[in-house]
Amino acid sequence: MTELRKRGRGGDIDSNATENISDKETDGEDRVGPSGEVEGDGEVESKAETPDVPPSGDNTPKCLSKALEGLSSRWKNWWVRGILSLTMICGFFLIIYLGPIVLILVVMMVQIKCFEEIITIGYRVYRSYDLPWFRTLSWYFLICVNYFFYGETLADYFGVLVQREEALQFLSRYHRFISFALYLAGFCMFVLSLVKKHYRLQFYMFAWTHVTLLIVVTQSHLVIQNLFEGMIWFIVPISIVICNDIMAYLFGFFFGRTPLIKLSPKKTWEGFIGGFFGTVVFGFIFAYLLAQYQYFVCPVEYDSETNRFAVECQPSELFVMQEYTLPSLVQEVLRWKTVNMYPFQVHSIALSTFASLIGPFGGFFASGFKRAFKIKDFANTIPGHGGIVDRFDCQYLMATFVHVYITSFVRGPNPSKVLQQLLVLQPEQQLNIFHLLQSHLRERGMLPGPDTEAQ
Repeated sequence: MTELRKRGRGGDIDSNATENISDKETDGEDRVGPSGEVEGDGEVESKAETPDVPPSGDNTPKCLSKALEGLSSRWKNWWVRGILSLTMICGFFLIIYLGPIVLILVVMMVQIKCFEEIITIGYRVYRSYDLPWFRTLSWYFLICVNYFFYGETLADYFGVLVQREEALQFLSRYHRFISFALYLAGFCMFVLSLVKKHYRLQFYMFAWTHVTLLIVVTQSHLVIQNLFEGMIWFIVPISIVICNDIMAYLFGFFFGRTPLIKLSPKKTWEGFIGGFFGTVVFGFIFAYLLAQYQYFVCPVEYDSETNRFAVECQPSELFVMQEYTLPSLVQEVLRWKTVNMYPFQVHSIALSTFASLIGPFGGFFASGFKRAFKIKDFANTIPGHGGIVDRFDCQYLMATFVHVYITSFVRGPNPSKVLQQLLVLQPEQQLNIFHLLQSHLRERGMLPGPDTEAQ
């Protein structure tokens, strides 16, 4: 993270000699004067070498390890990853079957676990410094940020429910002020916890926590926003990222010869290209299958009459079969002039392209992070796969793209949200809006004029 910088008679130290020196040995960036004495601001850190992050142990189930003990490590890893991947895919479909509330809860649990894995790395690296309140403040800020984001979601999608309870009305009305006050309390606690000999390191960890919150909490909030647009916007992006990961692994395992990037030596061009084509085909077919069912395509909305989430609607034009004219070149090859498909399938091509070409950079980013701290995985939560972050590094980047894509190219005005906002207004304000809307519709000829009504 921070390279050692010293100035003296001998000139600058060769950068290659300093790459592996940790922040713990150089925190404070002290300057060495001509006399050999340290010139600094009083922040003299202990030069005792701090151990690296302990490697994650092998947590492969004993029965599985015993069954595969005769195989080479390469094929053993193949079978462990394959079996656990199938198990996770089955679990994913079970969660989808259980409905939107369970999906939201799972997203929140994944978010908390990802945050815990990243924060734990920082804690293990710097725990010898005994930084005051580091873990406590990290978790406090997580609570504050979650309160802000999910409070906004509650107000947006559960407006009718909020208006029923007076306490919820108060929290909704002053939600942003309360969120800001909670954050300020944590900010003040951090300032009060500063210790002279650890100033710089404490600010490192303060930034560490906030960057983690930005990456993990903000992205998981966008995942839930996508889910409310319709479960298909949640299921398809996640599935194509999983598909790309599997396809790239398969093509790379069997055909990989050409290294793709130094950050991930096992990644190959063959796996990257094969994963792209496999993902586009899978996304196109999978989008066709899901677009046929209201359960997947309807926006997730709270029904105040039944007190449950409703996934029933008149599907939008994205999920209505349409006829498309094929390009002339394709017509000559296939002998077809037109093809029937859902417009969402066209969007699935864009999503698959991003998941295949840009999504892997989320994994490369995570690989660079792990190399910086000399660790193989973020944790050993999932045998053969590492930690939760190791599985979701590309998913978070994908979630941001999907949210931006929906708001830019898909989403239109939402009548349900407009109605919820109108119901919050005072009766006089509602009547005023009613008369203005009535007048506007009459001017457009969509309603009869007052003279016509009298007749």
